[in-house]
Amino acid sequence: MKRSDVHYMGAGPSVLPHSVIEKGAQAFVNFEESGLSLVEISHRSPTAAKILADTKEALISLLDIPNNYEVLFMQGGGSAQFSAVPMNLVAVWVEKRRRIAEKELGNDSEAILQRVRKELREDLRLDYLVTGSWSLKASQEAANLLEPLGKDFVNVAVDARQDGKFGAIPPESSWKLSPKSAFVYYCDNETVDGVEFPAFPKCLESSPNEDEPIVVADMSSNILSRRVDVGRYGCIYGGAQKNLGITDLTVVIVRTDLLTTVPSPSFLHAVGVWSPPVVLNWSVIAKNNSLYNTLPIFSVWIAGEVMRGLLSTHGSAKVAGQEAIANAKAEKIYRILDDNPRVFQPVNEKNVRSRMNICFRVGDAENEKRFLEGSEQRSIQGIKGHRSVGGIRVSNYNSVHLDSIQRLADYLTEFAEGKPPI
Repeated sequence: MKRSDVHYMGAGPSVLPHSVIEKGAQAFVNFEESGLSLVEISHRSPTAAKILADTKEALISLLDIPNNYEVLFMQGGGSAQFSAVPMNLVAVWVEKRRRIAEKELGNDSEAILQRVRKELREDLRLDYLVTGSWSLKASQEAANLLEPLGKDFVNVAVDARQDGKFGAIPPESSWKLSPKSAFVYYCDNETVDGVEFPAFPKCLESSPNEDEPIVVADMSSNILSRRVDVGRYGCIYGGAQKNLGITDLTVVIVRTDLLTTVPSPSFLHAVGVWSPPVVLNWSVIAKNNSLYNTLPIFSVWIAGEVMRGLLSTHGSAKVAGQEAIANAKAEKIYRILDDNPRVFQPVNEKNVRSRMNICFRVGDAENEKRFLEGSEQRSIQGIKGHRSVGGIRVSNYNSVHLDSIQRLADYLTEFAEGKPPI
């Protein structure tokens, strides 16, 4: 079977552009006639330095990342950032309080310590918008990390479950945000549950005379699929294996003031908070140009190739060009699902349906089994729903070609019309 025969729509890792696969195969054997594989070269070599710089440049160009942001390349996937986010940003919160106390109390180090310690126990809150499985796991990890201090530090400002299931985002008027949280965290697109924020939440926009909230977004599965105003966020991160490249690379975009508002580890420990482990410490990674430890340069290069491909394809439109394609592909599938409600049942409310992960049911378990068998016969692969929720999940990532979406659309229509399997 040839690559062109397979129409893969798995939730991750995703397919890659065929041109990137071919160039990657050559780079794995002999990168640019160097006589070495790209996985063999030193991460501190001039070749690696150029790959790192070029990949950063491509991402900055695609997303129009402002100058006051740093792009970090890390490891551990999005799940590692479940820990990194609270550990880094609680440290920022502590340092802000320490500086205020120092300004008011002078050099009385013991008084400063006692004041910040008291404020931490009374005022520290981390707000989480839980709209699916991944934001739920992130909130649970934050609560676990802070449990030695108490159980009230994580505020689940939104719990979108209805009868135990995700599929909606409650109106912003019902959100229970803390007055001055250390940060507000959400997952922009939930891959398991097929829930996507339609836009940046209005209630998180900064207002005159108000402290600007630090907003953190996990964009692992929809980054580069639509335009993003990076300047609204304190941090955006994403595992690469959906729209950026392959596993073993996590991109973290952090506002630079959050990298410099850092207390000493000894002060953090005295207050009662752990300092971030060095491999999760954004400031350390930034100071070392993402090379504190051995970075997977091959993975960085693959991401760069994917992004340069987008720039070449869409030109000055950049991500807006890919957004139009992503929307058109998703609309094609949803239209067929909605036109055949007796056969297909999308599981989410229309206003929050994911463009990246299209989740639906096909009647009962027997029908879904028959549907999946038919898809395999047509070389449509990877669409079985997540083991925790079942059903069907079609992942419409950037590299899923329109031809594959059309093949799925044809099959959906045939199935709805009751045509026998091929």
